[in-house]
Amino acid sequence: MSVLSMIQKKHPPGPSGFGFNSSAEEVTEGVDLTGKTVLITGVNSGLGQETMRVLAKRGAHIIGLARELAKAEQACETLGSNATPIACELSDLDSVRAASGQVAALGKPIDILICNAGIMALPKLRQARGIELQFATNHLGHFLLVNGLVDSLADGARVVCLSSNAHFMAPEEGIQFDNLSGVRDYDGLKAYGQSKLANILFAKELTRRLQGNGVTANAVHPGVILTNLGRHMKITTMLSMATGILRQFKNVHQGAATTCYVAAHPSLQGVSGEYFADCNVDVPLPHANDVAMAQRLWRVSEELVGLDPTDPPYEAA
Repeated sequence: MSVLSMIQKKHPPGPSGFGFNSSAEEVTEGVDLTGKTVLITGVNSGLGQETMRVLAKRGAHIIGLARELAKAEQACETLGSNATPIACELSDLDSVRAASGQVAALGKPIDILICNAGIMALPKLRQARGIELQFATNHLGHFLLVNGLVDSLADGARVVCLSSNAHFMAPEEGIQFDNLSGVRDYDGLKAYGQSKLANILFAKELTRRLQGNGVTANAVHPGVILTNLGRHMKITTMLSMATGILRQFKNVHQGAATTCYVAAHPSLQGVSGEYFADCNVDVPLPHANDVAMAQRLWRVSEELVGLDPTDPPYEAA
């Protein structure tokens, strides 16, 4: 038994029958994904790696994306022929376009698309094409990837966007459309929170735009987990983010549970536009339900990544 498991607080399960202490294997027990194709970004470590392992164990073929091809190949080697590695640097729009093109060329309808990869709490301002790097990577990269693969989504496909309860740390006004460069009063955690708020708004607006075609989109908070994602953060900062200190930390098996639950559990067929935590629907920051903000974010994102807003299926309903 690990030290973490000994000090973790035991939480009762929620309405779904699962909760804080559930693992990814537990929430997918009995789920058969044979013949299904699952695309996951950031499979080379942490939650992406565990999500890949568990969904492959349930029979899915994995399309595993990582920043570098060598990292994607190394991660996918553990699954043998049941995985296809592809390079995708989310902060590089050309790399994202190339990745979506390679995925589309495989000719495999995508049943589950998991936007998992991300960067967190950069201590100093960094940018990609003049945009703050966390927003560029966590939101814009996935925005372009998903839009590039809409035509490859299978009937009833599920899109899962990894957000975080750190979206409560977003700026007071929500998305700072006049400061996406991050140059004004940069704060690493606020910038991260803004990118995670964007993930929720993206899932909700994607739900609205694809309404009626059977595709669902939801956002999830995986929990507070000690993974490579937090490599830029001081441990004291991570502890302050976890109410109840160490008792609120999850291990990676628990951290991947909400993602796997939302991605694969039969009970969620047709459920869309929700925010999940601990394998149950949760209540996000009020800004996350701001339809006007979601629509504006979509329009601004289209401009920043160079999508044509009149091109179906991107045109608003």
